[in-house]
Amino acid sequence: MMGVYSSVSGVLILKCEDELQWSVVLRLLKSARLRVTKHRKAILRSLLESGRPVSHSEINRDLPDLDRVTLYRTLSAFVRAGIAHQVQGPDGSWRFCAHSMKEKGCPGNHPHFLCTACGTMICLTGHTLERLEVPEGYEVSGKQFVVYGLCAKCASGSSGRDR
Repeated sequence: MMGVYSSVSGVLILKCEDELQWSVVLRLLKSARLRVTKHRKAILRSLLESGRPVSHSEINRDLPDLDRVTLYRTLSAFVRAGIAHQVQGPDGSWRFCAHSMKEKGCPGNHPHFLCTACGTMICLTGHTLERLEVPEGYEVSGKQFVVYGLCAKCASGSSGRDR
């Protein structure tokens, strides 16, 4: 269940309704050796609760009182610390998803689906990405595969033809 967010004197306050979720948030921040702040807790909780890669604007809708610069810096810190990964869709927007530090990059080595109508991205965990051989001396630092089209909700109003 989502916490209740409010702003008092410009400071974001989260009233936690789920202590178990808070323990996960705190454990991830501490394991990443990141300073525990109200903003980091709120952003990480939002990522965890979404359960899928989300964009800056989706997080900002969830946490409307949060400064955009703080959001960008915090997401970058999460990626550098290894508790989140980022995926860029063909629309150019980066989306972020939280995970444990044991899972580097996108956990599960799977592709993603991006709805071109509503912008929702989901993990396609039932599929894996093939291992690609690169020329000798080259080092792979990441890979991604994004399938795009219409999600079920957006497609329900379409003609139903194969996309």
